[in-house]
Amino acid sequence: MEGQSANIRTEADRELRERAVERLRKKSEFRAHLLSYVLVNGFLVVIWAITGASFFWPAFPIAGWGIGLAFHAWDVYRRQEFSEEQIQQEIYRL
Repeated sequence: MEGQSANIRTEADRELRERAVERLRKKSEFRAHLLSYVLVNGFLVVIWAITGASFFWPAFPIAGWGIGLAFHAWDVYRRQEFSEEQIQQEIYRL
């Protein structure tokens, strides 16, 4: 009986560790995405400024990529855990 309890704890610890590693990986990928967004779009703004164009055309890639970046942030930083009450309500609905 005691062996089963230790095995369950070990399994729970392993799952928790995997979730933590996955979350850290997602945060790292988001920071890289954010850095590339700032650098590339900053470069586009510099090109716009150097060429003397009157229309601010970098707004299109900034806005389009910004939408993707916002979804990436949502995926990384939103609350991902479900409460036991939510799980039980969904079981009841099924």
